[in-house]
Amino acid sequence: MTTPQVARPSILTVDDDPGVSRSVARDLRRKYGEKYRIVRAESGPQALDAVREIKLRGEEVAVLLADYRMPGMSGIEFLEAAMDLFPAARRVLLTAYADTDAAIRAINVVDLDHYLLKPWDPPEEKLYPVLDDLLRAWSAADRGPVRQVRVVGHRWSSRSYEVRDFLARNSVPFRWHALDDGDAEAGRLLTACGEDGARLPVVVTADGETLVQPSDAELAARVGLSTRPSTDFYDLIVVGGGPAGLGAAVYGGSEGLRTVLVERRATGGQAGTSSRIENYLGFPDGVSGEQLTDRARRQALKFDVEVLTACDVVGLEARGAARVVRLDDGTELAAHTVILATGVSYRMLDAPGLAELTGRGVFYGAATTEGPACAGEDVYLVGGANSAGQAALYFAAHARRVVLVVRGDSLATSMSHYLVEQLARVDNIEVRTCTEVVDGTGEQHLETVTLRHNKTGETTTVRTSWLFAFIGAAPHTDWLAGTLDQDERGFVLAGPDLVADGAMPDGWDLDRPPYHLETSLPGVFAAGDVRADSVKRVASAVGDGAMAVSLVHRYLERS
Repeated sequence: MTTPQVARPSILTVDDDPGVSRSVARDLRRKYGEKYRIVRAESGPQALDAVREIKLRGEEVAVLLADYRMPGMSGIEFLEAAMDLFPAARRVLLTAYADTDAAIRAINVVDLDHYLLKPWDPPEEKLYPVLDDLLRAWSAADRGPVRQVRVVGHRWSSRSYEVRDFLARNSVPFRWHALDDGDAEAGRLLTACGEDGARLPVVVTADGETLVQPSDAELAARVGLSTRPSTDFYDLIVVGGGPAGLGAAVYGGSEGLRTVLVERRATGGQAGTSSRIENYLGFPDGVSGEQLTDRARRQALKFDVEVLTACDVVGLEARGAARVVRLDDGTELAAHTVILATGVSYRMLDAPGLAELTGRGVFYGAATTEGPACAGEDVYLVGGANSAGQAALYFAAHARRVVLVVRGDSLATSMSHYLVEQLARVDNIEVRTCTEVVDGTGEQHLETVTLRHNKTGETTTVRTSWLFAFIGAAPHTDWLAGTLDQDERGFVLAGPDLVADGAMPDGWDLDRPPYHLETSLPGVFAAGDVRADSVKRVASAVGDGAMAVSLVHRYLERS
């Protein structure tokens, strides 16, 4: 019997200069022609047609090399389109020296693996080593089809929304089936699971396991997220997985500290829900909170940081030289040092009728999973800071109209200038200043919202099923009461803020003052939004996390 021949994976190169195109293909065939099929194209559309043909034949693409400057379709545009067909293919941009900024842009847009400057002679030094590394990485990667989790629930169920949001924010692929939206597959899945729809949501894992009304911890454990620590003692425990916590984890792991990051819901924090962050250093074209979070998480894992999800820290104490945190299930973790990066949460709207509609039309934060469901409808957003502005731009791409409800006289006092200008250019975004939400009604879900002008007292009731709130900032510090010094709003005091008129904080037993980010408990540091008087920006939070790790080293050296 003849063994069927397995098709060779392809290396595809595209350059609109025929001479360069032939030269690249020649160099590739000389080194890789025996194991890989070398495909050459002279335009972006031609290359995309070739990629589609490879996909239809059921074959694979290992590496894509694209010239940046091509008429009609640039190399970045081609790579972005090709990613949809072969997301695991390694991506290389060919650039002239003057176009290196294009390579930086490509890193943001298409998660570029490498860029090569023309000319790359000799290939033995400048081309082949790069391709060898990329091909090894491609060969080692899992390129099997993505197996999705499936969720069956009610469209206007708060717990169904929470499950979908949890999966989305933890980058777990899933398919949503709404029982009350006529989704036939929802009924079939329930029948297969032996459920009648009385208990929802129902989650079917990629392995076929059925979870009925699962908790976050149960869901996390069943979809492949880490929920249990591998040991009970670390060099550093980072509590909270927002930008400050992720920054601390990356720097801690990269500098050789045995580090564990403990997150109660999903990494990214409030920043992780931002549809577009455009003022973060190194991302001139902006980056979504989801992308930034995913990259930071992968970076932490690369440095052997343990990331625990759906683990709620409820206690902190000193036991001799160790610092011990206690989880809500009774598990204890000990370490030489702790960095608190628990961030803040949005405050609940103080208006009758809204509390019981949370998750059923009333949401806190961007809730980007709801964007497509808002198509053709009016969406109301409450808040005047950057998070509200970013959300308004996101929902404007889906909704018929977006109304930004702002308590103050102007957006300029609380929102970055670039966002204010962008909002003004979008036709279906309306800004209502001096306005507050004072009431909400609805049976199964939100149906109306009452707005009041806080200068004239005039009220208006509008029909809407979508209200997203971005107001205030409440720190997650109730569990630290009596353990660490806090200000009147619950933010953790650190560094110079602890030293009043030269006096050390109560119980401080060291012969030095607290380090800059150190709390009233030596060896415990505060980073990011949870720290009193911190700058509420992603970049400053990441900087806090990095600085806290440098102070951890100083503490360990002198302890």
